[in-house]
Amino acid sequence: MTFSLRRVMFDQAAAWCVLFRRRDIAIAWYRRMLDLDPDDTLALASIGFQCAQLGRKRDALAQFDRIVELQPRDAEAHFNRGFLLQELGDPEAAMAAFRRALEANPDHDRALYGLALLLIAQKRLEEAIAPLKRNTRVQPMSPYGWYQLARVQHDLGRRDETQKILDHLATFEPKIARQLERETGLQAAALR
Repeated sequence: MTFSLRRVMFDQAAAWCVLFRRRDIAIAWYRRMLDLDPDDTLALASIGFQCAQLGRKRDALAQFDRIVELQPRDAEAHFNRGFLLQELGDPEAAMAAFRRALEANPDHDRALYGLALLLIAQKRLEEAIAPLKRNTRVQPMSPYGWYQLARVQHDLGRRDETQKILDHLATFEPKIARQLERETGLQAAALR
């Protein structure tokens, strides 16, 4: 049997295991793919995702570490590292990973959002504004970046900026706008 046919068979077997939530068996199949090619980043990422789902975050992180060794400009791998590092309680390393993701892909919306949330958690509100603004440009219809941006502006005492964001948010996500009204005491023009 040829290398590529075996890899396809292993990949299909792993996919079925994932479908039936047999994550440990899926990992075993992905490891067989690595036996064929130790630098198979798809297999490494798949093992990483399955380990993360099983709560084995350090094992997952090791897979993404290996991917960035192989492909230093892989924005997704850096983002996944950042997410895992955040989950493991290392915010500085997580921020560095998110920044590496953004070096590779300046429009990586989840890395922008993740970086902003870490900055907010550290009370570095002014620094959080730039990634949140960029996030809202990349994902203009996603309410999460807008909501966080409004909260940051509100916490900085910038009522006019908060009002503009609230009014904008009310045009496409009234539930989130109502929540923001309750939290800020402001009212969206479209919801009055």
